[in-house]
Amino acid sequence: MTEKTTCRNLVLVLGDQLTPGLSSLVRSDPERDRVLMVEVMDEASYVRHHRKKIAFLFSAMRHFAEDLREAGWTVDYVTLDAAGNSGSFRGEVARAVKRLGPARVVVTEPGEWRVLDDMKDWARALRVPVDILTDTRFLCDPASFRAWASGRKQLRMEYFYREMRRRTGLLMEGDKPAGGKWNFDTDNRKPAKPDLFLPSPKRFAPDRITQEVLDLVGRSFPDNIGTLEPFWFAVTRSEAEEAFAHFLETALAGFGTYQDAMLRGEKFLFHSVLSAYLNAGLLDPLDLCRKVEAAYREGRAPLNAAEGFIRQILGWREYVRGIYWLKMPGYVMENALGATAPLPAFYWTGETDMLCLSEAVGQTIDEAYAHHIQRLMITGNFALLAGVDPAEVHEWYLAVYADAYEWVELPNTLGMSQFADGGLLGSKPYMSSGNYINKMSDYCGACSYDVRQRTGDKACPFNALYWDFLDRNADVLSSNPRLAQPYSSWKRMDTEKQGAMRRHAGEIRRKLAANERV
Repeated sequence: MTEKTTCRNLVLVLGDQLTPGLSSLVRSDPERDRVLMVEVMDEASYVRHHRKKIAFLFSAMRHFAEDLREAGWTVDYVTLDAAGNSGSFRGEVARAVKRLGPARVVVTEPGEWRVLDDMKDWARALRVPVDILTDTRFLCDPASFRAWASGRKQLRMEYFYREMRRRTGLLMEGDKPAGGKWNFDTDNRKPAKPDLFLPSPKRFAPDRITQEVLDLVGRSFPDNIGTLEPFWFAVTRSEAEEAFAHFLETALAGFGTYQDAMLRGEKFLFHSVLSAYLNAGLLDPLDLCRKVEAAYREGRAPLNAAEGFIRQILGWREYVRGIYWLKMPGYVMENALGATAPLPAFYWTGETDMLCLSEAVGQTIDEAYAHHIQRLMITGNFALLAGVDPAEVHEWYLAVYADAYEWVELPNTLGMSQFADGGLLGSKPYMSSGNYINKMSDYCGACSYDVRQRTGDKACPFNALYWDFLDRNADVLSSNPRLAQPYSSWKRMDTEKQGAMRRHAGEIRRKLAANERV
């Protein structure tokens, strides 16, 4: 690294802050300040991250460092295998402070509570002022979310989303929502047929930098989950923007209608596959929403597709971030249903006779990606029904998906998927028997289990586990008005059927705990 005789500010840029307009960069001066970017083992290994996830982030970081240099910045970049790498953010900042003697350290607030908590002690430990700036890349800062949440008994996303629509003017006609409704989700629940023509996300060949990173990750994380090749992620802002333009042209029109559908062998359907780029800072959320709105207003996409896409970003993404910062650090420990079972081993291998889970986990291993219904109603649903410890489910989701950072993943997993927060996010658990999976996919027709059977060796495990879940958690859930119908059905079953269901579910859970094939 080339040394400077003076360095006014040391600007630390994290791996999910790959944005030229980052608040720490905007406040700094390329002529007098120096950027520090680091690949550290603490961040790469605090959960068993997917190898493609690590490779994507390291490559995107290295490309962003090059972009900064071309823009006139001096960038100190510490690779994972650099001599003397301390392995932590704190250690690398301490080394840089000792080497450069900056007047202060400047950083944009991180996306994870544990990192921020550590940063708050840096000024004392490093004996240099540390300015932690607000992350202005989001559309609702934590203080504004706290103000919205204050005094509300229920923090429902739908009402937050409406407020964000009014605030931004997206899909508004004066003070009314476009099309007369705030939410077109009822139009977005159609199953897809196997002969449907499906687009494919934009793919990019690895360049020299990416190939170097792939080699590094292959050497450094040989036992982590996931394949490294083929690697086709965008790793620069321009590539990510190409990927978004490709989605607008080829997939947005069908995104809404089929966003809950699942098909064997089809990993992406009409999904944008942009969340990894968005969450790393390569794309701007408001820019995406405005371009999708423009596509609707120009007649290039139906309203249900545009609204569904914008709701995921403007509504859900901002909402879960607000929940995260409102409820941390205690949120990660919540377990309202008292679930304690270990995560089944097949979540790491895909080796199960349940075709839906084999497909969802298998493509996760291959791509570090699965779309939201696979995550919610296949892997999440099964873990919920099986009574898996939500902390273990949380760590798995955080590890295996390229778009997963704790601020976005934890509320989605702990709250929406596992109902571990007791209903803060969702008014009821998102669970189903095999019937929902059969309705929304073609998995069941080729599965070795029979979705129509509730008990017996060939019965779909989701069926008995569904009824057993309701029975096991009746003390907590039976008073929930949205579960009145299934509890009524359970009570109408004769005791022999109930007993058979309990026994079969117990045998399934025994096999899972013993790592026997299910």
